[in-house]
Amino acid sequence: MSREVLMLADALAREKNVDLEIVFGALESALAHATKKRISDDVEVRVEIDRNTGEYQAFRRWEVLPDDAEIEHPERQYTLTEARARSADIQVGEYIEEPLEAVEFGRIGAQAAKQVILQKIRDAEREQVLNDFLARDETLVTGTIKRMDRGNVIIESGRIEGWLARDQMIPKENLRMGDRVRAYLQHIERGSRGPQLVLSRTAPEFIMKLFELEVPEVSEGLVEVRAAARDPGMRAKIAVKSNDPRIDPQGTCIGVRGTRVTAVTNELAGERVDIVLWSPDPAQFVINALAPAEVSSIVVDEDKHSMDVVVEEDQLASAIGRGGQNVRLASELTGWNINIMSMDEAQEKQAEEAGAIRALFMEKLDVGEDVADVLVEEGFSTLEEVAYVPLNEMLEIEAFDEDTVNELRARARDALLTAAIAREESVETVNPDLMSIEGMDADTAALLQSKGVKTTEDLADLAVDELVELTEMDEERAKQLIMTARAPLLAMSGE
Repeated sequence: MSREVLMLADALAREKNVDLEIVFGALESALAHATKKRISDDVEVRVEIDRNTGEYQAFRRWEVLPDDAEIEHPERQYTLTEARARSADIQVGEYIEEPLEAVEFGRIGAQAAKQVILQKIRDAEREQVLNDFLARDETLVTGTIKRMDRGNVIIESGRIEGWLARDQMIPKENLRMGDRVRAYLQHIERGSRGPQLVLSRTAPEFIMKLFELEVPEVSEGLVEVRAAARDPGMRAKIAVKSNDPRIDPQGTCIGVRGTRVTAVTNELAGERVDIVLWSPDPAQFVINALAPAEVSSIVVDEDKHSMDVVVEEDQLASAIGRGGQNVRLASELTGWNINIMSMDEAQEKQAEEAGAIRALFMEKLDVGEDVADVLVEEGFSTLEEVAYVPLNEMLEIEAFDEDTVNELRARARDALLTAAIAREESVETVNPDLMSIEGMDADTAALLQSKGVKTTEDLADLAVDELVELTEMDEERAKQLIMTARAPLLAMSGE
């Protein structure tokens, strides 16, 4: 009978094109399943087949748990004390085993055992197909629509299936059974029906891969598609860069008479594509991304990761785009928050900011409006700049003599020291309830408390934009803090 086991394993491995070890594992599972049926479904059985002789042994096994653990399955679990009564050296996590009489292989032809073997082999076949696919390192998947499922699409690509959800399809495109479709591989999902490719036709990466397919210079690395942003089916922007000074990256991606970009547009159901020249200078990159609008001036705020972009009145509509589309795509492409404003709006904002800085200097430095105006006109905007800018730079200000400069620097340092002491005192008195929130730091908690947000519940009641306005933190962090604060309250309401 042992010879039959070896012959069966070898035949199955060849027929199904799977590793021999996987077939042995399936046979062991089937024998264990049949042996369990003879004793009790609640016991645990292990079967071991000798890979050389085909002889097999069965063992009943008990998992060893700590003494303080609750024994839920006494038929297959022991406490450590019970286990050591049978084996002195046994440790938690190991198994006590005792030999069992294995069932005869010839009598295991029950359907259940057969199904175990076939299922294991099917799983192994699927895994092998997936590994072959992954070895090709493909993220652009081409296949045929096999069936539709409540608006979602199942795509067959070779011997593997892909899942294209309704919300990952380009709006208004009409996909039908039998259509050839391309999509971007987002990730792989392993479910009961085997591994499945999760696809998207709306991801920004999809358009990047399409240009790699249509433009040989991109696939060869002479031109790079650095970033992409999309309003699927409507409009997209890609940022391109040349790694060869002789190559024009925009013209290369457009192609002769627009053939290359047209091929991409056709694949994307008519989505119009703006090809933008990438720049290592963030301000220049934003200017390029806002094309065709012409930018008059730009102010970069590194702390808020935003830019105020000023355009002429007749360029305002072009810069913003229909429904804000142009500025939104430019913002997604560059990774910067872009605020479009007219000349009048920019001057008004500049006047407001200058007034706020003037008031700060007048209050904290105890100076008159004329001195504060000089500081603002010379480009000073914070107390730190007044206190620590190199002395020789301040001495170049014609309106100030050396004594005035030294006095202003001393007053600025005193004001900063006073503020630091006050901040430390407020941190010491922060409500521990606020500090218990994961991701909270002492300075933020003190600031919130000074604004009247004193407890976890107060924070949970805030909207994200309210928290951003109170603290000037970025939106992502504000969202995270609020959700963390709400979590215990939501858990209590669900009980």
